[in-house]
Amino acid sequence: MARRPRAGCDGLGRQKIPAQTQGDKHAKCKMQSAKPVAKESSSHPLSHKTLDGDRLSLRALRPLLENSLAVMSLIETREVSRVYQMGSNQVTALDHVSMGAVEGEFVAIQGTSGSGKSTLLNLLGGLDRPTSGEVLFDAKPLGPLTKKQMARYRRFSVGMIFQNFNLIPTMTAAENVRLALAFGGLRGSERRKRATDLLERVGLIDRMDHRPAELSGGEQQRVAIARALANRPRVLLADEPTGNLDSTRAHELLALLREMVDKDRLTVLLVTHDRELAASFADRIILMKDGKVQ
Repeated sequence: MARRPRAGCDGLGRQKIPAQTQGDKHAKCKMQSAKPVAKESSSHPLSHKTLDGDRLSLRALRPLLENSLAVMSLIETREVSRVYQMGSNQVTALDHVSMGAVEGEFVAIQGTSGSGKSTLLNLLGGLDRPTSGEVLFDAKPLGPLTKKQMARYRRFSVGMIFQNFNLIPTMTAAENVRLALAFGGLRGSERRKRATDLLERVGLIDRMDHRPAELSGGEQQRVAIARALANRPRVLLADEPTGNLDSTRAHELLALLREMVDKDRLTVLLVTHDRELAASFADRIILMKDGKVQ
């Protein structure tokens, strides 16, 4: 014969605790666990409580976590693929790649030649568009942008530096930087002051009147960094920037980028083959192989 539950208990033998709410004429029962449940501090940015105020609700917390992570990514890709038509053949450079970087993060991207690293950087920089998937900046997709809007994105939101410094050989270091500022709309004395400040920041204040041929490889790459940051982008995309530098100059260059990440909350995405450099300076390493993130 089945035992009847004791008074004040439910069908599983757990004690019922009446809880009267204001304006409610009928008593309600709450389940009391055998062990006390620690309360989540309300000061935690991800804390979330159920209506009874006692227990952390994972079901309620999950959407909050997902939304928080989505907001955190300053620049990201979602299921991005890039397929090129090569004659009668199709070459898949990127295959459903999802990745991102938050503000003030230094991310290194590594992989063998042909793994899709540079293609990924070109999509993030707005130099190319994906065959499928989305690229987002500050939670806004780049896909709907017009050519004019995309040009503005490249000018003000992201800066890019490359293995080949791509400086204009007939211009001095200061003139190369001022040209970028001119495209950004800065005029006259403000342009000159900004260029001087940038070159001082990268340690070239005494070389600002020299042309690229009169500068070392490391110095030319520093000019390229100053030019890329001229219009105050929030993201710097660096495609093998140390490829033409010796190990000493490479360390100095990445130390400069690391300083900018720490002090200015610049977001850096660096493509490099040098695993030692990546491990020394990056917060995180993304490995790519055959167009996929490993």
